[in-house]
Amino acid sequence: MAQNTGTKARQAPATASSAAAPAVLRQGRAADPAPAVAVAGQGTQNNTQPSIGSNESAKQPSEAMAADAASSRDASSGSNRDKAANHQRQLRLTMRQCNRVLLADYDLLAMEKWPNNARISAARRRRDLWLLAVAVAAVFFVGGMFGLLPAWLGGAGFGAFVTTLLLALPPVRRVFSSRPSNRELVQQRGQMLRDARRHVAHLEGADGLVWQCERMAAFNPALASHSFTRLREASKTHTLVRQLTERKYVRLYLFYLVEADKAYQRLQQAFLDSRQEGLEQGWVQSPLEEVAEGKAGTDLKSVPS
Repeated sequence: MAQNTGTKARQAPATASSAAAPAVLRQGRAADPAPAVAVAGQGTQNNTQPSIGSNESAKQPSEAMAADAASSRDASSGSNRDKAANHQRQLRLTMRQCNRVLLADYDLLAMEKWPNNARISAARRRRDLWLLAVAVAAVFFVGGMFGLLPAWLGGAGFGAFVTTLLLALPPVRRVFSSRPSNRELVQQRGQMLRDARRHVAHLEGADGLVWQCERMAAFNPALASHSFTRLREASKTHTLVRQLTERKYVRLYLFYLVEADKAYQRLQQAFLDSRQEGLEQGWVQSPLEEVAEGKAGTDLKSVPS
């Protein structure tokens, strides 16, 4: 009885285990790897989908950054183009206001044939000697005419008096001497000064050249020198021509024009260099493009509405 009970007890767990086995393992197969492969495939798909989404999300910031960089480049190029155009406009305006410097006649303003003081002093001595000779001849003539002196001395005095008076005429004087008289030298000075003042008035015009050329001081600091202060003030108030009463003032004006010409040459070179740089960078249009745009604008204006 006890053996049968133990046998039954051992058979019962075996039967229970055999009955529970088909719930875990399939009949005739040790294990089915299909679910594992399917699970692995699902895991791979799950891992692949987030990676694709992450790549797309990474592309969007990179595209936004590229767009921001392109917009910043466009803005910087636009600002550089505006700065270049403004710089070109300022240089062109300064050149237009100071281009009358190129019309200066340096030979006229230099007054190289100006009679110096030594020539004027020599001419004055000759004039004084001539006046003395005229006075002595007149005394001898009057003394001989009134009988105070012998007649022959009075006649000689009359001849000398007439001859010295004839020397006052330039054609007669040039027969004896080619040197100009004091009166001719003074007239030559006055004529040269009038010509210089007339030329300065032509250069100054209605606006004044000297004080406008002060804008070129960046290209030649000598234009801002204290020596030219009176010239700048007189040019600004349009009283410069009236103040040129002596040669030294005209020479000072000439020195200013020489320095202004140097500054203008440097300004012109800077304008050409900046324009060439603008053409290379694409900030400035070429002359052909400007002409083409101007012609296109003219054609558009000519089209009837």
